[in-house]
Amino acid sequence: MLDAIFSAAFLWQTLRISVAYALPALGATFSERGGVVNVGLEGMMLIGAFAATVGTYVTGSPLAGIAAGIAAGSAVALLHAVVAVRFGADQIVSGIAVNLLAIGLTKFTCQLVFDSSSNSARIAGIDRWGSCLPSGLSPFIVLTVFLLVVANIVLFRTPFGLRLRAVGEHPRAADSLGINVFSVRFAGVLISGAMAGLGGTWLALDQHSFTDGMTAGRGYIALAAMIVGKWNPNGAVAACVLFGLAESLSVQLQGSSIPTQLVQVIPYILTMVVLAGFIGKSTPPAADGIPYERD
Repeated sequence: MLDAIFSAAFLWQTLRISVAYALPALGATFSERGGVVNVGLEGMMLIGAFAATVGTYVTGSPLAGIAAGIAAGSAVALLHAVVAVRFGADQIVSGIAVNLLAIGLTKFTCQLVFDSSSNSARIAGIDRWGSCLPSGLSPFIVLTVFLLVVANIVLFRTPFGLRLRAVGEHPRAADSLGINVFSVRFAGVLISGAMAGLGGTWLALDQHSFTDGMTAGRGYIALAAMIVGKWNPNGAVAACVLFGLAESLSVQLQGSSIPTQLVQVIPYILTMVVLAGFIGKSTPPAADGIPYERD
């Protein structure tokens, strides 16, 4: 058992699983740095996964599926931004509404497209794209590392990143300097939706199909990872690798003498334990979750 856990295959499996957490967690960093809580990551991932499945199924091209998944996640994020940023609705309630909408919409649309409300037809994956990479290393792992670097540069080395962090800390002061708080927050939420949609796309292409509820709480865990990572891209991704390790371990332990039910809840137990230990020590942006209204 220990040989299997500390093998190269286990490492690659952990990284592959972590991708589905890391992408939406990176997106959540942009949204919350701008002062908008995005509980709707789960729904954006789910709709992104379904759109990627349909796009790939119709065109036969995973590239088209990736574009569809990103577009769908962004579209749902736009809805959240309009409700929460433009109209100042409660951001938690708006995010939960997005998640409920995603559950119903994907079930209904899956029935229309695939004549089943629970799963789709099999689609092409991205396996062949990894033929030039080391065995077990997915192109999406490379993409996630690249996006982590980009996220750090954008947040901490560009005027946009400075404006985003400013409206998340003190939107009124930013407004007084001529920064359009609403536009910047919209951009942060849209980035989070695109990244969540990309995370859902990875799930669909990796599993070669869409399954009802296939995100299985990953959006919520990604949000928790972002909090544990103290609203920093590097910390968020590091926490996602920890959660990916827990899920990979639960997969490895299936079939052992440990009860299956206990094995399956390992990632969720770890999430609660880590949050209980870190959330009191993490300080969010000062205006995070607070709607902004001009005088």
